[in-house]
Amino acid sequence: MRFSPILSFYISRHFFTAFLGALGVIMGLIFLFDVIELMRRTATHVEIDFKIILEMALFKLPQMVQLILPFAVMIGAMTAFWTMTRSRELVVTRSVGVSAWEMLAPVMVVVMIIGVVNVVAFNPLAATLYKRYERLQDQMLLRGGGASPLLVGESGLWLRETHGDQQVVVHANAVRQDGYELRLREVSVYVADADEHFLYGIEAVLGQLDKGFFHLTEARILRPGRPVEQVPTYDLATQLTLAKIQDNFASPETISFWELPGFINFFESAGFSANRQKLYFQTLLSSPMLLISMVLVAAVFSLKPDLRSGGLLVRVIGGVMSGFVFYFFSKVVYALGLSATLPVVMAAWTPPAVTGLVGLAALFHLEDG
Repeated sequence: MRFSPILSFYISRHFFTAFLGALGVIMGLIFLFDVIELMRRTATHVEIDFKIILEMALFKLPQMVQLILPFAVMIGAMTAFWTMTRSRELVVTRSVGVSAWEMLAPVMVVVMIIGVVNVVAFNPLAATLYKRYERLQDQMLLRGGGASPLLVGESGLWLRETHGDQQVVVHANAVRQDGYELRLREVSVYVADADEHFLYGIEAVLGQLDKGFFHLTEARILRPGRPVEQVPTYDLATQLTLAKIQDNFASPETISFWELPGFINFFESAGFSANRQKLYFQTLLSSPMLLISMVLVAAVFSLKPDLRSGGLLVRVIGGVMSGFVFYFFSKVVYALGLSATLPVVMAAWTPPAVTGLVGLAALFHLEDG
C-alpha cells in the first residue's frame, strides 16, 4: 500500500504539535533555572538589576535550545506516537497494511527540515545572542574583579589586565604558538594608572610568554618627559598563560555556522589549534542526522500497538534512560575528539550514527521479528 499524502500530513502535524509542546516546556524550565542561577551569582552585586538578569537568561536560551533539541524531538515523537496509539489511530493504520517505516517517513522529513533550519538559520541567531550573553557576563564578573578581557582576532592579540593600581594593555600584531610557547611580534604595551592617565609605554620587536612573564626583546621604554630608553630585554609580569589564551578564544557557540570555516582557517594559519571549533562545526553538520536517530529511538519505545498491560511505565523509563545513555556516550566521544584521541569527524559523527543504527536494528527486530 502506498502511503497517503493526507495521512502523512496528519502524522507530521501531530508530531510537530507534540514537538513544539515538549520544546516549550523544556525551554521554560531552562529559562527558570538560568534566572535562579544568575540571581545566585549576582546576589552580592546590588548594582545589577533584575532586568539585566532576565536579559542574560533570554540571550542564553537560544543556545540552550540547540543543546536540548534532540531530546525535544525524542519526547515529541514518543508523545505523538503514544497519543495516536491510545486513540487507536495507529492501530487502525497498521491494520490496513501501513508499515512502521511508512509512518516514520513523514516524521523524519519534518525532523530533517527542523535540523537544517536549525543549522543554517537558527544557529546564527543563537550565536549572536550568546555572544551578547557572554559580554554581559564578562561585565558582571569584571564588576566583581573577575577575569581580564582578552581578544584574539585579525588585528592580533589584545589583552587588558589590572596590576595593583595600574591598568596594562598589551597588543601584538602577530601571535604564533610554537609547541608550548607563545611567540609575539611587534609588541606594544600601554600602562596607565587607576584614573587611566598614561604612565609609560613599551615597544618591542619580539615577545615570548613564559611562566607569568612576557619576555620582550629589543624593547624601547617610552616615558612622558624622558628620553626613549633602549633595553635588550624586558620582563613584563602577566596573569596570562597559554592555556588561558586558548580557553579565551571566541567560544564556538558565539560563532555562526557560516563564519566557522573562516574562523578555523584563520587560527590554524596562525599556528593555533582550532580543534574545538572544528569539532563544533562537524557537530552542527551531523545534527540533522542526530535528530532523525532520536526519532528512531523514540519509535522503539512508542510504536507498540497494545500499551494496556502495564508496559507504558516501562517504556517511558526505557525512553528516558536511552536518552541519558546517548547523552553520556556523546559527551565521552566529544571529549575524546577534543583531546585529539579521535579524529574530529569521527567524534562528531559517531554518536548520531551509532544511535541511528541501534534504533534501526531495534525497529527491524520489532517490525520484522
